[in-house]
Amino acid sequence: MKAILLTGFEPFGGEKINPSLEIAKALDGKETETYKINSRELPCVFGEAIDQLRLAIQEVKPDLVVCVGQAGGRPDLSIERVAINVDDARIPDNKGNQPIDKPIIQEGPVAYWSSLPIKAIVKHLRDAGLPASVSQTAGTYVCNHVFYGLMHEIRQSSIRGGFIHIPFLPEQIQTRPHMASLSLDDMIRGIETAIQVSVDYEQDLLLEGGQTH
Repeated sequence: MKAILLTGFEPFGGEKINPSLEIAKALDGKETETYKINSRELPCVFGEAIDQLRLAIQEVKPDLVVCVGQAGGRPDLSIERVAINVDDARIPDNKGNQPIDKPIIQEGPVAYWSSLPIKAIVKHLRDAGLPASVSQTAGTYVCNHVFYGLMHEIRQSSIRGGFIHIPFLPEQIQTRPHMASLSLDDMIRGIETAIQVSVDYEQDLLLEGGQTH
């Protein structure tokens, strides 16, 4: 049975809820024939988030790590392809830090690829009737910070990992109806699907980029 580490973030940017944390809470302890999920909450704070992630990896000793974060304004479940070595914060984090053009890891590589089967995940999510795409940027805020920190931490291990961005919940867009949202039930179903596909697929599907852009 595979040990899965699933992380979500505390609310940030003035929001009272973060769907990534609600997903992590809902799936904590879930067990199937092939995996068991252990969920952890990460602070939306540069530096501290990677420190907490590192501790969680040491505690859980996972085979697979799936980090989830909110990307308000995106219309779908965005499976991130690449993490880049830069913090460039549009807004301060939850402790007032706002790094600009700072490397996440000094002397670290420019970027790391996700080791999740990103196109297989997108295909299965779409087959399940959920909006999904491969994303070519995880931004430069705490989500990308954690994604890069994760891939740096597991770079010499057999642990596989990656990052998934999710939209707002319907209750988060009541004052901004032009933005997309997705129900919590659909998000939970989507992350469960992504985890199962990641367990099932050691190698990604070879699909044309246009099918998952």
